[in-house]
Amino acid sequence: MLWAMLRGQRPWRELHYLSLMPRTRVTAIGEVRPPEQVDFFETRYRQPSTRFVEAGALCWMRDLQQAPADMDWEASLELCSLVTGQVSVQARRRATRQAVLVWANDPDTPLYRLPPYRQAVHRARDADLFLCFVEAARDHCLALGLPAERCAVVHPGVDTALFHPAPKRTREPVAVFVSPVATNKGIDRVLDAWRQVLRHIPDAKLKVVGRGPLDEEVHRAAASDPSITHLGVMPREQVSAALRDSAVFVTAPRATRVWNEQFGLAYVEAMACGLPVVTTVCGSNHEAVVAPNLRVPDDAEALADGLVQLLADPDRGDVIGRLNRSYVEEHFELRRQCVRMGDAFAAVEDGVALA
Repeated sequence: MLWAMLRGQRPWRELHYLSLMPRTRVTAIGEVRPPEQVDFFETRYRQPSTRFVEAGALCWMRDLQQAPADMDWEASLELCSLVTGQVSVQARRRATRQAVLVWANDPDTPLYRLPPYRQAVHRARDADLFLCFVEAARDHCLALGLPAERCAVVHPGVDTALFHPAPKRTREPVAVFVSPVATNKGIDRVLDAWRQVLRHIPDAKLKVVGRGPLDEEVHRAAASDPSITHLGVMPREQVSAALRDSAVFVTAPRATRVWNEQFGLAYVEAMACGLPVVTTVCGSNHEAVVAPNLRVPDDAEALADGLVQLLADPDRGDVIGRLNRSYVEEHFELRRQCVRMGDAFAAVEDGVALA
């Protein structure tokens, strides 16, 4: 399988899943060699503007056609990405099966009305498989008129050996935020809520893991408030340790014009570590965060109330944490989910409709 990477694509996600599918050998093409154990073909990108990022970036590969041609599948991320548009053209020319992996959950996103992205979606319509990571992504595909028999839903998996609970869960009131330090992930809302949390629990602590455009705001908050620690970007192993040393996981995502929360792998990693979750209602994050975790309105007071409930009651946190670990093991275990993804590809190869 050929995997066409987006520029700056995050590791340990889609490519990782594909590489763990049974009987699958993946060659990734991109600018920087990924950490996953796959073959790699280097190429460069053209990116005349940095206005949008990730799948929405105005960015395409210069030499996709130089990638190895002896592939059963060519795959890429998101219908609207310009790289997917390139893969669509090449797969048809080479008579190779094509797969598009989909997180997107909003068929009305303004990106789809812009000519380059509209063209990419149009070119991808003939793909053999639309592998959706959330039910909302399948609904989005169907709303765009894609055939149900080519749309499969397999939730992403989490490495439950890496992300596991501590032998003894902390009883200290420590909350942890693990996400890009950006407005859409709600770090500003978390900081607003935190001031209210401290009125009720003066010895509470907040750890912030990640970086982004609001780094300076977090630095200022940490400099003026000793209860806040900004840990920045950390390797996965250290993220797992930071989660295990905490009592509650918190984020506060809110929609933008071109994005809303699709799933939230950080939720599931925290749940695998036995943490309860407090977050805001956003997009389709209900597919990851289930009761008795707390999904609250996008409001600092509501977020603070949820944090106080769980930080002040470690016994309740213990119960929710155990439920979360069991739920992740049942629904999001990495190897099992990768087998299910492989089953979707095999069904297409065998001519079996997916719906």
